Amino acid sequence: MYFAIGTVISFLINYFFYSSEDIKLDIFYALSFGFAWGIAYYLDTPAFTLPQKLGLSFAAMAVLVLIGTLIFSLELAIPSILKFSTVFVAYYLIASFRGNKSLRN
Repeated sequence: MYFAIGTVISFLINYFFYSSEDIKLDIFYALSFGFAWGIAYYLDTPAFTLPQKLGLSFAAMAVLVLIGTLIFSLELAIPSILKFSTVFVAYYLIASFRGNKSLRN
């Protein structure tokens, strides 16, 4: 659910306000945004230790760069990890204000 909502919202913002004139790139950036929300939500459980969360988030960013480089170029793939890391940090920042430090419960 977080993945779908994040993807749709990010796409609409990119498409209507930033207009990169490359719809595929807008979709890729929106997917990276939604992927970040989805991964952050998935990892938001005590079952994962902090090193595991860090490792899995880095692996997800590596996948984004690899896919972006194969489809576009490295220069166009880098903003996807910037979006990913920003969303990932924002998720845990928002969660830190809750008493249980999680957005799941």
